[in-house]
Amino acid sequence: MKAAEKYKEAGVDLEKANLLVDIVKKHTVGLSQKGVISGIGGYAGLFALDLNTYKNPVLVSSTDGVGTKIKLAIKAGFHKGIGIDLVAMCVNDIITCGAKPLFFLDYLAFGKFEEKIFEELIAGIVEGCKTSQCALLGGETAEMPGMYAPGDYDCAGFVVGIVERDKIIDGSTVSIGDVLLGIPSSGLHSNGFSLVRKILEEKNINLDYIPEELGKPIGEVVLTPTKIYVPVMVTLTNKGYNIKGCAHITGGGFIDNLPRILPQNCKAVIEKNSWEKPPVFKLFQTWGDISEEEMYRVFNCGIGLVLIVDKQDLEEITSLIAALGESYHVIGYIEKREENEPQVILV
Repeated sequence: MKAAEKYKEAGVDLEKANLLVDIVKKHTVGLSQKGVISGIGGYAGLFALDLNTYKNPVLVSSTDGVGTKIKLAIKAGFHKGIGIDLVAMCVNDIITCGAKPLFFLDYLAFGKFEEKIFEELIAGIVEGCKTSQCALLGGETAEMPGMYAPGDYDCAGFVVGIVERDKIIDGSTVSIGDVLLGIPSSGLHSNGFSLVRKILEEKNINLDYIPEELGKPIGEVVLTPTKIYVPVMVTLTNKGYNIKGCAHITGGGFIDNLPRILPQNCKAVIEKNSWEKPPVFKLFQTWGDISEEEMYRVFNCGIGLVLIVDKQDLEEITSLIAALGESYHVIGYIEKREENEPQVILV
C-alpha cells in the first residue's frame, strides 16, 4: 500500500493540500495585499506595519464565527455568503474601536473536504476582504472525519486592525443629549439562527417557500450575507469626525450590545418607530410568537451598526454618510440614567 493510503482510508486526503493552496491563490489575484511579505501556504503569515502613518499605533484584534447559519447554507447549497459573513462578523467588531482592518485569517473544518464548498467559501472570504480593505494573510483547512459528518463544516475568522491610540473609540466621552445614528443591516446577518432554524422546522417551512411579504424564497432572504461597515467607518474616522461610541448590533441585539459602550450614568433611549423594520423580522416574530423585547435582544431588527455622536455634529456626519451612498436613521438619544435603571430603554 502506498504512503498516506491508510490515512486516506481513515478519511483524510493529504494530496489535497496543494489543491487548497492553488484555489486560494486563484481567488486572491487582484486582492490588495499591501503589507503582506509572505505568500499563501507557508507556516505563518508575515505582515509589515507602516509605522510612518501612525505616531502611537495600537493593534486591535477579534475572532468570530458564523454560527448555525451554516446549517441553512448547507441545506440550500449556497456557501459564498458564509465566507462574507465570516469576514463581516470580525471586521464589524474592530471598527467599533475606530480601527482599520489590516489582515484576516480563516479556519475551515470539514467532515470530508468538498472542493465546491471550499471554493465558494474562499470566494466569499476574498470578497469580504476586498470590501473591508484588508489583506488575506493565510488560513487553515482541516479535514476531520468523526468530528464532523460528511457534508458538514464549520469556520472561524481572525482579524487584526490598527488605530492611533488617541483616536480609539471607547464610549468614554458619551454624554447626555448625544444622538444615536443607526446604519441599516442587510437582514438577519449572522445572529439568532438557532431560533430561526427552530421556527422553520416547527412550521415545516422549506427554504424555497416564497412568503408574500418577501416576494422571494425565504432561504435567499435568511442567507443574505452580513453587511460590512468598514467603508463608512473608515471614511468617517479618516475625515476626523468625532464618533463618541460605536456598537455592532450582533449577538445580544440592542439590549446587550449598547451597554458595552455606555458610561454607567448614561442610558440609550431607542425610538422603536424611527425606522421601518424589514419584513423578514416581522415574519419571524409572527411565526415564532416572539415578544418585542426578545426580538430586540436576539436580532438586529434592521439596524446593524449604531453610532453615538454629538448633536452639533449630526448634520455633517449624516451628510457624509449619505454622500457615500449609505442610508441612516436617527434612532434615539442619550439620557441620564438613574441607579438600577436599565441602560437601554425602548420607547
